[in-house]
Amino acid sequence: MAEGKVRSICIAAETGSTNGDLLDALRSGERVPEGEWLVTDRQTAGRGRQGREWFDGAGNFMGSTVIRPGPNDPPAHTLALLAGLALYEAVTPLCSEPSTLSLKWPNDLLMAGAKLAGILLEREGDAVVLGFGVNLAKAPNLADRKTIALSALGPAPSRDSFARDLAIALERELERWRNFGLDPILRRWCAAAHSVGTPLQVHEPDGSICEGAFHGLDSAGALEVRLTDGTLRTIHAGDVIFAKRT
Repeated sequence: MAEGKVRSICIAAETGSTNGDLLDALRSGERVPEGEWLVTDRQTAGRGRQGREWFDGAGNFMGSTVIRPGPNDPPAHTLALLAGLALYEAVTPLCSEPSTLSLKWPNDLLMAGAKLAGILLEREGDAVVLGFGVNLAKAPNLADRKTIALSALGPAPSRDSFARDLAIALERELERWRNFGLDPILRRWCAAAHSVGTPLQVHEPDGSICEGAFHGLDSAGALEVRLTDGTLRTIHAGDVIFAKRT
């Protein structure tokens, strides 16, 4: 990857959660600068979206950073799409088969249809903590979805070099997000996503399940699903699972 800026990357041998540590620092009044990263060798209380436990695999990437959206920036929730693009850009040069990579709304990176990485956004005051978990060396066994590590296609990349590449990619995507707005992010995200028409199940926060086909994103970054009756449904929050084609 080409050269770029990295403010600082702090490596911790062990912590409960890199997101949790940064959130605690923000709550205590510490002014954590945007662009600083906390990366750990081992998490004892890592978590993913909707309170899921996050796999702690030796050699994997587990790290978080703080973003401070400004009044003229796009909506803060669209940082999930921006972060997904940064992750996609950082992983692509390391993947021997980059055509197998795809983004899944709202914040997963897939390789050959299996989960390779995830992102967790948590807000505290005027700041957003972005947490990344990437299976560089090992993948967990999950009952509800396929998983994979980059090591499945070759030697696992160095965690530290990956941390630097991801930090640079995120810095670039933030600059684009701020300077050019959301539209280019949406177009690039859709180009990197699984194909339109992919069957989906969306488990919504109220417990309901929406079934249909991936149609794209709306102008605010929400998921659009084409239902079986032909109507278009906009999803603002939910857990997306690929469904079997009928």
